[in-house]
Amino acid sequence: MECLHYEKGDKNTVICNLCPHNCVIREGNIGICRVRRNVNGRLMALNYGKITSYAYDPVEKKPLYHFYPGKPILSIGSYGCNLSCDFCQNWEIAHDECLTMEIEKEDILLLSSSRGSIGIAYTYNEPSMSYEYIRGISKVIRKHGLKNVMVTNGYINEKPLMELLPYIDAMNIDLKAMTDQFYKKICKGSLKPVQETIKRAAQSTHVEITTLIIEGKNSSEKEMEALGQWIASIDENIPLHLSKYHPAYKMKLPETKYDALVKAKDIVKKYLNYVYIGNVWGVDNNTYCPSCHNRLINRHSNAEIIGIKDGNCVKCGNKINIVY
Repeated sequence: MECLHYEKGDKNTVICNLCPHNCVIREGNIGICRVRRNVNGRLMALNYGKITSYAYDPVEKKPLYHFYPGKPILSIGSYGCNLSCDFCQNWEIAHDECLTMEIEKEDILLLSSSRGSIGIAYTYNEPSMSYEYIRGISKVIRKHGLKNVMVTNGYINEKPLMELLPYIDAMNIDLKAMTDQFYKKICKGSLKPVQETIKRAAQSTHVEITTLIIEGKNSSEKEMEALGQWIASIDENIPLHLSKYHPAYKMKLPETKYDALVKAKDIVKKYLNYVYIGNVWGVDNNTYCPSCHNRLINRHSNAEIIGIKDGNCVKCGNKINIVY
């Protein structure tokens, strides 16, 4: 499949404009993502329609806590990524060779509406690296009244993002740190494009944010203050998930302590109405009204809406940022 969002350069090179790397790719070579190749002066998507993993998950696993709580969703992923995070949790499919399968669009549609699924979550690897495939399949999914969800690093240029957003119903966007130094050294990218993606996406679709907390790297009080303040400058009702780091891929630092997560949550809660701790068993991740603290959603074995009616808290009438 020929890629979208590229231009021809000198000496049979191509310039990929999908993400902020803007790779200049010589004949026969691939971009940083490993999935877009220059073939005779045309940029081709090597992973088009190729699936490495699929499963039915509760939407909370994305994580999305304010989007159809308790509902299952078909999760699919391909391979390739345009960042190279030292702590990558899915490095086998993001950066290594892996087995793939091809599933016909008709079968994807059937799977996405089975087992009570509300649609498709594009996840596991970086979904924007399957841009052409997702752009096509998301239109089919939307046409059949189902939902499209992206779990993404947000490292995408404005034009392709804006073309895709009309078909995306929810996004969980990784905001890996609040310093460009972290992005450059640990993720091989930069911070500003991710912030721009969050701002643009929040204007047109449901957005939740995940930050993986790594002690000594992105967990300082100063950075947590900056994280809370910056998200609140867009919308204080955007849910933030503070996720526990475990050693993975190239990073072998000790796992994040629970106390560090609680401390981070206490700081950002000064600015945000909804903050959750992830990757920790047994933690209280129920949703509470930010106005009167009435419990809105129980999350034990299954998510259950108990305190919302017509989009408002049943106790105080406060408008709640929940799609259901």
